[in-house]
Amino acid sequence: MKISLGSDHAGFEYKQALAEMLRTQGHDIIDCGTHSADSTDYPLWCIPAAERVASGEAEKGIVVGGSGNGEAIAANKVKGIRCAIAWSDETAKLASQHNNANVLSIGERMVSLETAKRLVDLWLSTPFEGGRHLKRIEELAKYEAGLPMQ
Repeated sequence: MKISLGSDHAGFEYKQALAEMLRTQGHDIIDCGTHSADSTDYPLWCIPAAERVASGEAEKGIVVGGSGNGEAIAANKVKGIRCAIAWSDETAKLASQHNNANVLSIGERMVSLETAKRLVDLWLSTPFEGGRHLKRIEELAKYEAGLPMQ
C-alpha cells in the first residue's frame, strides 16, 4: 500500500518511526515532511499528505503532531478526506470500521510510540464495515459536493 505521511516538529520523531515501521512491512511511503524537529507549522505538511490521498497518489495517509488535533483539522480541509484522531485501540479500529477514515491523526505527546505503532496497524488492518455506516459516508460526500444530504 502507498501511504503518505506528514507532521510538524512535534510529530517528527513518530513520523520517522512510523515510516520505518511501514517500510519494513512492505508499504511504499510518501514523506511530505517536515524533515527535522525545527519548529514549523502543521498545515504546511499535513495538507500535502492529505492531498496525496485525495488525488489517489496514496491509498492512505497519516499525520502526526503534538496532540493530533490541528493535524486532523488541516487534513480534513482537503476535499475527500476523512481524517480521524486515534488515541486508543478502539478509536483506531472505529476510524476504519465505522468512518472509513482515509487519513489517521496521532498525537506524539498523547500516546507512547509503541501505542502509536499499534494504532496504525489496527487502523490499516480493520476493514470498513459498510452497511449503515456507508450512508453516513455518502452524506458527508454529498455535503462536500454542495448537494442535499438526504
